Amino acid sequence: MYVSGTDRPGPGPTLAQLLALIAAGTLDVVVAPCGTGVPVSDVVLHDPGEERDEEMWAATGLVLLAVGVEVAAPEAVDVLRAADRAGAAAVVMRHGARGPRTALLEAAERGRTALLTRRPGQGWTEVLGRLRTALLHSVPGGSADPAGVSGLRLGDLPGLANTVADLVGGAITIEDPQSRVLAYSRMDHEPDPMRRLTILGQEVPRWRVAELRESGFFQALWNTDDVVRLPADERYAERLAVAVRHGWEVLGSIWAAADGRPLAEDAVAALRTAGRAAVPHLSHHRTWGRAAARAREGAVQALLAGSAQAAHDVGIARDRPHAVMVAEAYDGRDTAPGDASERVLDVLALQAAAYRPGCVTARSGRRLYAVVPAADGEADPARTLLATVRSVPRGVVFAGAGPVVADLAELPASRDAAELVVRVLRERATRLPAGAAGSAVASYEEVESEAVVLRLLDRVEPLWGTVSGPVHAMVEHDRAHGSRYGDSVAAHLDAFGDTAAAARRLNVHPNTLRYRLRRARELFGVDLADPAVRLLADVGLRLGRRTG
Repeated sequence: MYVSGTDRPGPGPTLAQLLALIAAGTLDVVVAPCGTGVPVSDVVLHDPGEERDEEMWAATGLVLLAVGVEVAAPEAVDVLRAADRAGAAAVVMRHGARGPRTALLEAAERGRTALLTRRPGQGWTEVLGRLRTALLHSVPGGSADPAGVSGLRLGDLPGLANTVADLVGGAITIEDPQSRVLAYSRMDHEPDPMRRLTILGQEVPRWRVAELRESGFFQALWNTDDVVRLPADERYAERLAVAVRHGWEVLGSIWAAADGRPLAEDAVAALRTAGRAAVPHLSHHRTWGRAAARAREGAVQALLAGSAQAAHDVGIARDRPHAVMVAEAYDGRDTAPGDASERVLDVLALQAAAYRPGCVTARSGRRLYAVVPAADGEADPARTLLATVRSVPRGVVFAGAGPVVADLAELPASRDAAELVVRVLRERATRLPAGAAGSAVASYEEVESEAVVLRLLDRVEPLWGTVSGPVHAMVEHDRAHGSRYGDSVAAHLDAFGDTAAAARRLNVHPNTLRYRLRRARELFGVDLADPAVRLLADVGLRLGRRTG
């Protein structure tokens, strides 16, 4: 059984051409009895376990990715022989640690199907995407290709947008299936409000997406190969859109908007042709763009961990001071990031990239890390970047900047300090009334004392769990019975013994607070007149808040 990404296999480029277009180090040719000049019609995932009737199985010209089969496995010979009988151009197996067995090599040399291996570190999905992108790019465009599109560097989406704009006589936006902007054409005229919002936000506004979905526009767009027209209204100019699809899979869409003048008479035909010619470019972006983004983020994470090689991989200057900024976003949930927090971090990443050349970012869950280079004589390069956090329209953001370090090997220390700042800001927010929390930013110097306290509590916490005493008893009682003796003691300590101020913070009468403090002394022995007990109470209650 195999899963194809094209509607029908046909004559195509040679195996050698495909291998020349994919990244070096992805696949190795082990045996090619007919050479690598054999034509390839398609690249498919192949599951040998699903073969039912070999007489009905045909794989002429196919490159089969034998998922789950290692060249050293006993079944590898049977898989290769079955593929050879079916007429496959090549079979790709996982190399493994031991390499191919002699029996497999002999079977490959007696047949016609080439045997290739996937190198370690390459996933099947990535190999499939790269080979299919190369396959699409190798098919001659002929009359189906608008002038200039085939000549573009593969994956050059801005160049593609500008080329299509010249053909249709309007402004072009290329979007992914989630209506996020991948590229847009140069602006020769003032864009209409929707195009401006889309480009600035790097996605179509959510309310506009909802409008188009409810009107049935997207249903029409995703279910046809033709151009769909969105008439002009009192708000926005006329738009044309076409889906870019690879077989059954939608890769994105191309949108054309009247840009200060009517669209060209043949705009529909030009956009229809551009939709077909754009397939290899969007396929390349989908496969290689994501892989490159993952590799770059991995390099930034390694840089934050102190790797000197990573500085070269991300192109960061070694001879300049840097600081680390950490931003943490929430949308009101305590588990995985939601749409709002994801959007906040995306916006911050864009702002960081635009803030200063050489600023690199990486995501980790609900956190965004930015390595910010300092200008000559600049003591706090992340200060201006921190200020942009306050302009984020949605979500709650805690952002902190670590100190500037002269050596990239010291970046982990700056990162640790920035993470501590975020923790300080988050703990401050938990002490605010419900609904009062908002975005907060600070540098390490501004919260240094609280950050040092957090460091001390981190060291004390393991020891605290092994001992017992009055504070432990009070905390456990609160957890078991829902009482608020610990909150009352903490408020009293934070207010430096000012009962009236502590009562206001707890929103209770001062007499109620005095009663709770007296009962805490009577029930558990938490006597706040004793300096040692005050110290233990402060430490224990801070640690207690960490565990709820």
